[in-house]
Amino acid sequence: MKVVIDTNVLISAILRDRLPERVLVFIARQDDMQWVATQAIIDEYQKTLVRPKFAIPAAELIKQFAFIDQFALKMEANIAVDFPRDRKDEKFLICARAAHADYLITGDRDFAEAQRLIATRIVSVAEFARIMDIS
Repeated sequence: MKVVIDTNVLISAILRDRLPERVLVFIARQDDMQWVATQAIIDEYQKTLVRPKFAIPAAELIKQFAFIDQFALKMEANIAVDFPRDRKDEKFLICARAAHADYLITGDRDFAEAQRLIATRIVSVAEFARIMDIS
């Protein structure tokens, strides 16, 4: 199973230590699941994590960058998806389509309109947790 993780889910996992973190750890521990990401997504993860408003300590940033490096399978995506509603989110749709991902996990309601563009099921963290029976 392939999963694309939106940046807001990663940030929530790091800052809140609740369900988003449990979902991320669950995905990382499953032998039959792959967290897939393009370089554009990984770049967004890194740029977002270092924003001063999150005040993530340097040691924690190093730990999180290592986690991403270890568990996010970097892939190429040479396709296009037109999502005029929010162009900055196109990279997640492109990755999901190119990887034939099963799920795109996000907290961004803009993606509701994107479901018609890809076969990947777009779900919230809570919905994914219910589907996978993560408590």
